[in-house]
Amino acid sequence: MNRPSPVRRWLEAAAVYRDPRVIAIMFLGFSSGLPLLLTFSTLSIWLKEVGVSKTAIGLFALVGMPYTFKFLWAPLVDHLRIPFLTARLGPRRSWMILTQLALMAAIVGLGTTNPVENLGWTAILSLAVTFCSASQDIVIDAYRVEILEERQYGAGAATIVFGYRIGMLASGAGALYLASSMSWSAVYAVMGGLVTVGIMTVLLNPEPARAVHEVKSGVPERGSWLSDTAAWIQAAAVNPFLDFMRRRGWVIILLFVIFYKLGDTLAGTMANPFYIELQFTKIEIANVSKLFGLGATLLGGFLGGILVTRTGIMRSLLVCGVLQMLSNLMFAIQAMVGHSVPMLTLTIGIENLSGGMGTAAFVAYLSSLCSAAYTATQYALLSALMSLPRTMLSASAGWLADHLEWVTFFLLTTAAAVPGLLLLLWLMRREEAGSPQPQPIPVGEDRST
Repeated sequence: MNRPSPVRRWLEAAAVYRDPRVIAIMFLGFSSGLPLLLTFSTLSIWLKEVGVSKTAIGLFALVGMPYTFKFLWAPLVDHLRIPFLTARLGPRRSWMILTQLALMAAIVGLGTTNPVENLGWTAILSLAVTFCSASQDIVIDAYRVEILEERQYGAGAATIVFGYRIGMLASGAGALYLASSMSWSAVYAVMGGLVTVGIMTVLLNPEPARAVHEVKSGVPERGSWLSDTAAWIQAAAVNPFLDFMRRRGWVIILLFVIFYKLGDTLAGTMANPFYIELQFTKIEIANVSKLFGLGATLLGGFLGGILVTRTGIMRSLLVCGVLQMLSNLMFAIQAMVGHSVPMLTLTIGIENLSGGMGTAAFVAYLSSLCSAAYTATQYALLSALMSLPRTMLSASAGWLADHLEWVTFFLLTTAAAVPGLLLLLWLMRREEAGSPQPQPIPVGEDRST
């Protein structure tokens, strides 16, 4: 029998993007990305226009805290039933509908506030938007993990990133275009209306076949309210972490989650100041870094999803991790070349392409780590750890850039990728020697056989 050509095998792998479940994840990604800029850059422009001080605008960054601490209430999403809705829609879809309706109301409500007369009320509604948005992210991530087969995790990661970026584009550039011809309250009403994209997606798609496990209290049915509550907390909030800690090498896994994208994040944190020091204009930065870079990121996510389907998660992580590390060297070369738009285009293209591939493989890996009984809680914890380099570890990037030349700085960020790769190699060797991770399933093969 003739073996299919490599090109045909890659085209067959790309067919995973035609699966209705993968397409649905893209629209849910749009609903997930839409709220982000409505409480950050878009809101800051509105506040600046009406005369709010820069100090106050800066403090609005604190309303983003729910995204960091969402794992604290993720157990409720995993195990709490919603009256009326859960019985009709199932646990995952009912939570998505509830959070999306609340998100829509919060966005529209934020638009009705008057920052000049009552800035505190604007802050409260902004916090309500981020809380509802973070809660929506918890259940969308759980739904994505449960609705897809493992061989589709890479494609699911790519499509949710694609949808997320389009959602951010709508609430960023789209909202600003609207604001040039209508009031901010009308703009936020339109943005709230766009949440219906997510609502319609939920209503048109099924509940995952993998049912969420009911929480077992382990106490008599007529136990005291206090003992029942304690048992429920144990099962819903403690057991997910104990379950994860039963994995061999769980500490190494968590360290890998933290360090895998450290080098990429350190470089990205100081990218814009780097461009300014090389005297690139705002238009050049916008055209190359934002528009062209977005296209490269989306293409990278698409290719990363195919790579996971063809070669498996662990090998994809290694390939993408090496590419991410080498892409940092492009910034060092850019520093030596100086102001050159063609060179900047090449630098951004390689960096964003490899970053998009790495994100798709990494999200697929995080998805594979979650137990079916605790998907929402475990993924919320892992994604919080994934964001740690961006929120805390990369805070030192500015100090390093102040004390080092750019070439040395970017060589250092390249070296910062090495610990994550070494941890990955340890995990791969352990899996080869012990209990291996499920291998990629050839396209078209039935998992039930």
